[in-house]
Amino acid sequence: MVRKPGRMYREIRGKAYARKEYMGGVPQPKIVHFDYGNLQKNYPFSVTLAAKESCQIRHSALEAARIAANKYASVKIGENNYHLKVRTYPHIVLRENKQATGAGADRVSQGMRRAFGKAVGTAARVDIGQKIMTLSIEKEHVQVAKEAMQMAKMKIPTPCSILIEERKP
Repeated sequence: MVRKPGRMYREIRGKAYARKEYMGGVPQPKIVHFDYGNLQKNYPFSVTLAAKESCQIRHSALEAARIAANKYASVKIGENNYHLKVRTYPHIVLRENKQATGAGADRVSQGMRRAFGKAVGTAARVDIGQKIMTLSIEKEHVQVAKEAMQMAKMKIPTPCSILIEERKP
């Protein structure tokens, strides 16, 4: 199966389509764990990745961003010294009207007739300023957490900002 580039699904077009019970065969999102690290401890600082523009983020891009941030944080900080939380869920179903190519394709393809399309994946719709993922850490690890969010920022198809917040105990 040839995957289309992410830029084809980045813009928000049309109404959100999320009713999976009416469709057959919607692929499961690649991202399955949304919390990593030490979940019990309350950390005084959090570094957050927030979207600067509204767009759709495919489930594969969310998973790639989570892997990049988690890998960097676990190596530099240690597995029990942070809490990574992915704050968006890919519930929008992406559809594609597949076209046949090659010799004799005009006799096989249906063109735009009944072109509803088949489900090919899922995506999360984000608004301006919406938080995508948060890394909670101690004060001495703020710079490393910023670098981890910078790694995750490269995987997201929209410009993002990194916010540092101090939490009150």
